[in-house]
Amino acid sequence: MEGKLRNAIAQIFTILLLLQFTVEGSAQTRPDPVPDQTLDSQKLMEQLKKRPPLPDHEQQISRLLSQMTLQEKIGQMTQFDIAMITEGKDQEIKIDPAKLEKAIVQYGVGSVINVFDEALTPQHWQQFINAIEAASAKTRLKIPVMYGIDSIHGANYIQNTTLFPQPLGMAATWNPQIALRAAQITADETRAVGIPWTFSPVLDIGRQPLWPRLWETYGEDPHLASVIGTAMVRGYEGDNVADPHHVASSLKHYIGYSGPTSGRDRTPALIPENTLRQFYLPSFRAGVEAGARTVMVNSGEVNGVPGHTNHYLLTDVLKGELKFDGLVVSDWEDIKKLASIHHVAATEKEATRQAILAGIDMSMVPRDYSFPDLLTELAKEGAIPMDRIDDAVRRILRVKYQLGLFEHSTTEPGAVARIGTPQNLEVSLQAARESITLLQNKNSVLPFKQGTRLLVAGPTADTMVSMNNGWSYTWQGDKSDQFAAKYPTLRKALEKRAGAGNLKFVPGTTFDKELNIQEAVSAAASVDAIVLALGEASYTETPGNIADLTLSEPQVAIAKALIATGKPVVVVLLEGRPRIINSFAESAAGIVMAYNPGNMGGQAISEILFGDVNPSGRLPLTYPRNVNALMTYDHKAFEDEDQGFGLTAFKPQFEFGAGLSYTTFQYSDLKISPPNPTADSPITVSVKVSNTGSRAGKEVVEVFLRDVVATITPPGKRLVRFAKVDLQPGATQSLSFTLNNADLSFIGLDNKPKVEPGEFQVFVGGLKASFNLQ
Repeated sequence: MEGKLRNAIAQIFTILLLLQFTVEGSAQTRPDPVPDQTLDSQKLMEQLKKRPPLPDHEQQISRLLSQMTLQEKIGQMTQFDIAMITEGKDQEIKIDPAKLEKAIVQYGVGSVINVFDEALTPQHWQQFINAIEAASAKTRLKIPVMYGIDSIHGANYIQNTTLFPQPLGMAATWNPQIALRAAQITADETRAVGIPWTFSPVLDIGRQPLWPRLWETYGEDPHLASVIGTAMVRGYEGDNVADPHHVASSLKHYIGYSGPTSGRDRTPALIPENTLRQFYLPSFRAGVEAGARTVMVNSGEVNGVPGHTNHYLLTDVLKGELKFDGLVVSDWEDIKKLASIHHVAATEKEATRQAILAGIDMSMVPRDYSFPDLLTELAKEGAIPMDRIDDAVRRILRVKYQLGLFEHSTTEPGAVARIGTPQNLEVSLQAARESITLLQNKNSVLPFKQGTRLLVAGPTADTMVSMNNGWSYTWQGDKSDQFAAKYPTLRKALEKRAGAGNLKFVPGTTFDKELNIQEAVSAAASVDAIVLALGEASYTETPGNIADLTLSEPQVAIAKALIATGKPVVVVLLEGRPRIINSFAESAAGIVMAYNPGNMGGQAISEILFGDVNPSGRLPLTYPRNVNALMTYDHKAFEDEDQGFGLTAFKPQFEFGAGLSYTTFQYSDLKISPPNPTADSPITVSVKVSNTGSRAGKEVVEVFLRDVVATITPPGKRLVRFAKVDLQPGATQSLSFTLNNADLSFIGLDNKPKVEPGEFQVFVGGLKASFNLQ
């Protein structure tokens, strides 16, 4: 009875969240359609993790496994790129019947992935999926093929779908409910074309700002990433991942990928195990507990051991300690790279042996038949035991059964009507609104008044490429202007909002070349204010490697030139990582961090600049001031001070959690109960938040904890809870947060959680209180 009641509560909770996001009409004439969470972050995460148990298919799996030949088993462990079954490219790509027959019927390949270069129409995708599943139906055991794709901020490889802010921007909303809804929409639009698997969410912790995949993370803090990541997993998978509106998620890239010493993609990381467990493991643990069906592996290495050969992390920790029962898939060509790049194996055959024994269940080969051929040899030689192969295949079949592919793997033509609906776009718009972060507002230059004459300049002002970044219609996101042409750029959105007669546009520069800066300076003479859109073009993975975080010279030049005109300059940053702006930041009137807000970003930014929407985004990372001062907010105490030794104190450009509003908030009555708790007793932190301004606004209430003395040097503070509240002018809300034993713990030198008695301090909204743990 208790289990049924718990499942019923979980289902009701999910339904309520869905109902909260059902909207109609235009957002321009209605209040915000998306209510904020009222639960604190930990309670919401715990609610999201409650889900009914998935159906038990183990007897069916065992029966099927007993009928399979070695070749059929190895086929299931093989994942091919779409190029292995097609001819042509871009919109001319089509199934090659001979290639399809060889891959699916002869080799029994169990999974196909990817898009060849650019997004396809929903109808094109449905043709592909139906052809692939028709081929699988011709095999002896008729095991369906599982198609996977990188739907990371919407179904971004399917034309006309709803694209959301990239993950870093989603984290900047500090709103798990809107992340949940975005994931639900993404799942629905991906499954509508017959694709049941997305390679998302990225649960790597973004603590290295140089890393070119930083924008794919949920920021630098483990708690924030865990909460948003949990919401994404539940949004993708729902209560029953077999539902035709949901997809299997993939936690990536397990583990340590985001912490390369050099900051460059796929390069070595040096992370002690206690640090790995303190900062990098919690988000993956949360994703597993939320029910994620698959995990993708770190392409790099940690402490000299490539992710794909790390038996301890893959098998002992992930499958053993975390009890993950889904499948582990390699990343692109990474088993081959164990020999060609990492040099831990002399041959690809030896690399294959090492990876499978370490715990890899499926190989993203992706473009030749080497893996199934070599694994067959290894199995026949006894170099890989059959029980390891059977375990891998069991995990793969388990996910396929849970997805309902054995009952229904083809597509429904009418399902494409669910794609890109006005209701879905409304959620995308609200996510963009809540992500955008106002970081500087001197003399209340913002919001602009109606009739303000604007000059718009800068390389990100009139392009959708920077709105979306990578994994948008193409791998590198370089065709967003073509595929997202119906959406307004920042320039077009401001032109509509301000009126064409009140706006001048002079780009001034590209990202790497000055164009007409002097023309922009001259145009500034006849306007009231300047919107300068700076940042980055699109990129991801290795093509996004850079050696210097400093914003490009042409962009710095136009910023200084326009600020020198004396007109107020509002800098809008469209970028995937925090580029250094210290040479002009202090002189700018306003600074707005927009991240990569997706197709609705132009409208959302313009609404915030003109005050139609009150900004509520908060930084999910520390924005550095200098290229060699890349500390995170939870740094150690000695890094925070200059005691006469010539140290550089912690003085970032903007701190983690920073963000301004057009109203003001005041905190009061911070209390802790009991004042002298024991380690086993819950600790209540209560506080009041008041809107002391003249307009409604949303405030992110952040609860930080400091362990004053510990046997391993403690960080200055750690985020342990947050909640986003919506307050009318003059309103006050009382909030209560419950801390537990896990919040007080740290990972000791024995790599286990440890709680020590002594003084702890709690910080909320500029207030501080203490308690003594007995």
